[in-house]
Amino acid sequence: MDDNKKQQKGQINIDLKEDIAQGVYSNLAVITHSSAEFVLDFVRVMPGVPKAEVKSRIILTPEHAKRFLNALQDNVDKFEKMHGPIRKSESGGPMMPMNFGGPTAQA
Repeated sequence: MDDNKKQQKGQINIDLKEDIAQGVYSNLAVITHSSAEFVLDFVRVMPGVPKAEVKSRIILTPEHAKRFLNALQDNVDKFEKMHGPIRKSESGGPMMPMNFGGPTAQA
């Protein structure tokens, strides 16, 4: 039987290459938007390094950004049901893990 006929309507075959499957670590996301798109820049900030580099950029339509928001919220809700609430920083602002909780360097 033809592979296309085997797939059920509405399903898509997604190929995940090994180098992409490894993922890219990010501890900061910068989100900007225009009337036509949302741009998500994923950055890795390292302690003691004054310059950070964008590791990945994802560009979404507003509709897909909303779907992403809903899917992420659904997954956070499921995570918290299993593992308890995710704690936010006490300051309420963005968390910048400049020392990653370890000792700071002294000269």
